[in-house]
Amino acid sequence: MRTFDLIIIGSGSGNSILNEDYEGLDVAIVDGGTFGGTCLNVGCIPTKMYAYPATLARHTADADRLGVRAEVQEVRWREMRDRIFGRIDAISQGGLEYRRTLPQVTVYQEHVRFIRPRVLRTASGEEITAPQIVVASGSRPVRPNVPGIDLPQVHTSDTVMRIDELPRRVVVVGGGYIGAEFAHVFSSLGSRVTQVNRSQRLLRYHDPEIAERFAREASRQWKLETGWALSAIEEWAGDECAAMVTFRDPEDPELTLRLPADIVLVATGRQPNTDVLDARAGGLDVREDGLLAVDEYQRALSDGAPAEGVWALGDISSPYQLKHVANAEARTVQHNLLNPGDLRATDHRFVPSAVFSSPQIASVGMTQDEAEQWAVEHGTEITVKVQDYGATAYGWAMEDHTGLCKLIAEKGTGRLLGAHLVGEEASLLIQPLVQAMSFGLDAHTMARGQYWIHPALTEVVENALLGLEVPEHSPLARQELVGGR
Repeated sequence: MRTFDLIIIGSGSGNSILNEDYEGLDVAIVDGGTFGGTCLNVGCIPTKMYAYPATLARHTADADRLGVRAEVQEVRWREMRDRIFGRIDAISQGGLEYRRTLPQVTVYQEHVRFIRPRVLRTASGEEITAPQIVVASGSRPVRPNVPGIDLPQVHTSDTVMRIDELPRRVVVVGGGYIGAEFAHVFSSLGSRVTQVNRSQRLLRYHDPEIAERFAREASRQWKLETGWALSAIEEWAGDECAAMVTFRDPEDPELTLRLPADIVLVATGRQPNTDVLDARAGGLDVREDGLLAVDEYQRALSDGAPAEGVWALGDISSPYQLKHVANAEARTVQHNLLNPGDLRATDHRFVPSAVFSSPQIASVGMTQDEAEQWAVEHGTEITVKVQDYGATAYGWAMEDHTGLCKLIAEKGTGRLLGAHLVGEEASLLIQPLVQAMSFGLDAHTMARGQYWIHPALTEVVENALLGLEVPEHSPLARQELVGGR
């Protein structure tokens, strides 16, 4: 058995832990996937590199109402794909080669499992151990157990971005953020897209008003089918399609929906890799949802108590499945490994997220339902303001009838509890609200304590803040905010 000072399982955010403070330590990095992790290779970065040209193409369809006739003359899918992965693959390979050049770092390009506490076995059979182990091995797409799920026409987000040609017909299975983003990409670039979801509501973790507005706009761009469960996928020999996808009504299995497709994108969620890691064999607690259990210091738990020398971060242990959260957790682990007497906790209070679809969505904090429940539990009241983009000067310029900014605050203090936007550049507009929540700035002070550029689109945020029923000169309550998603 080989003993290291530190073993890091996963080459995504876990790889960023190593800096000059770790020089001199004998470190192993173990990853059986592509070096660099999910975000770089199959997640955030390449999807947004597709979403941006797709959004440019979508804007041509909206230009006519502004007196400009524009059209997409050609989509060169292979050129787009090769531009994206020509850059990404070089970064991945460069990162791997760099780690290999470091004399104190050993890279294992294979999968690994726990066989007992703090002892791992690689796929090739080598056993390794260390007094400190960081588990950052991520998650993988869920593949429903239905006939035909392994056909070559069936893809997940891990594979669909590398296909050779833009498909004529795409069936997207799933109503979450991955399905929403890829439905936008393919439909905007010219594919005929049908998105099918088991429940009646898309984006179930978002505020219902935001999800409803998104569904309304999405249905104008691609076909939406809700209330259907995936049943089977068949190869099809006809000229019109390569596969036939069958769905059934969950309430009445006799009712079916059959859709032709060139490719089927299964976007039904992601699952943490605790099972393939055999975390329980390592004496580690696994939650009911499959996540590795951790405390606020990112220490993995064993029978409810911190497991000696084991830490975890990212999708393997976090319900957020967001790169910026994994990076924050990696910084926590980076500090705590070297400072056991001065542990830091990760701040998960105000975690923002965005969906880069058409329209964009951004969210932070509580939904209205969550805030109302929180208010009951804490004997207080909330105030809510919904501000349309189209009520601002820049919204007039855009002729916008889609976007809105919804803010939720505590009425007595002006403390912002939640912010939810749908519309153009929502992912940018939400950032000052994240900042205000993180640093305790109340709604009125935020609105009146600074200049807002006129007539920038950020005025929709300013006007939403001013529309909240909050006091003008009331200090924020000092009690810690509890609750939220």
